[in-house]
Amino acid sequence: MRTETVTYLKENANSLELKEDLLVTKKGKPAYVVQSYDDYEFQQETLALLKVIRLSEKSLQDGALELDDAFE
Repeated sequence: MRTETVTYLKENANSLELKEDLLVTKKGKPAYVVQSYDDYEFQQETLALLKVIRLSEKSLQDGALELDDAFE
């Protein structure tokens, strides 16, 4: 992950190429992360799948869902 300042982001916003995430600092401290839209979408889809897995595991533990029913 590359690190740049807020000033750099403001000066180069129109020409940024996001081949990797960009950590933007403000007064020397991390403030923002800028990433490509494709990377953002992939991250959101991954989080959604992880949530589904977690809910499925919880349902199995609670006995609300039989193992055979989970894979139908």
